[in-house]
Amino acid sequence: MDLFNFHEPQGTEAPIVANLPHSGMFVPGAIAAQFTPDHLRSLPNTDWHLDRLYASLPKLGITVLQATHSRYVVDLNRQVKDPIFGDFWTAAIPEKTAFGQPIYQSIPSQSDIEGRVRDFYLPYHDRLAAILQEKLDRFGRVYLLDLHSFMGLITDQICLGNRNGETSSEFLISIVEKSFLEADYQVVRNKVFTGGYITRHYGQLPGVEALQIEVRYPVYLDNAQLEKSQPPDWRVPEFDAAKKKFDAIFGSLKTILTNPPPTCL
Repeated sequence: MDLFNFHEPQGTEAPIVANLPHSGMFVPGAIAAQFTPDHLRSLPNTDWHLDRLYASLPKLGITVLQATHSRYVVDLNRQVKDPIFGDFWTAAIPEKTAFGQPIYQSIPSQSDIEGRVRDFYLPYHDRLAAILQEKLDRFGRVYLLDLHSFMGLITDQICLGNRNGETSSEFLISIVEKSFLEADYQVVRNKVFTGGYITRHYGQLPGVEALQIEVRYPVYLDNAQLEKSQPPDWRVPEFDAAKKKFDAIFGSLKTILTNPPPTCL
């Protein structure tokens, strides 16, 4: 299994990189053996099926990088710092889920933890950094859209996060907000989800604007399936309706961001 799926843009290339760090579901056998059976079956808090929801982005000229491995192998949206193994919201390798359920029946060793960072985390970030640099070399600027989905904590449909204005311009967050509002979605800014490590880290780089986009599960999934301890099915009417809207939203964003007003450069 490759560490990530990389999709090059088709047609007119845009200075946009879409990153999906939490939609992967693959767990290598040695790591799967450490998980509880319930956790391995359910893999909660996964960004379910975002690779399918955003499958049209390359056709719009947007570059896409998507992790294939589960966030429980290593969380790409966390900074590697001590403790690497620990709290769901801060550690690169979480010990429990977001809501405190146990993940492990046997705790990984220190060498296991270090190996996951070396084998899964660092190569992904090296590739993402290289993609952003390629866009900077080509366009002189790049917009990084860090794409996620969620359930719980807040009930808003779309949450945009730019670390309260630190990682993107008002221009970027405003046009994304407007695009979702015009599609009849309810949108908030920097409410709970202000942008994780990826948004914060890459949004500090010269020429890079980073924005995290969180989509609530019921926007595109069957709400009745979300209470079950297994991954929801994407082959539902909610998904089809949302994908049609999202394709239009990101098509509009591609047009605007490829040729932004001079005052916004």
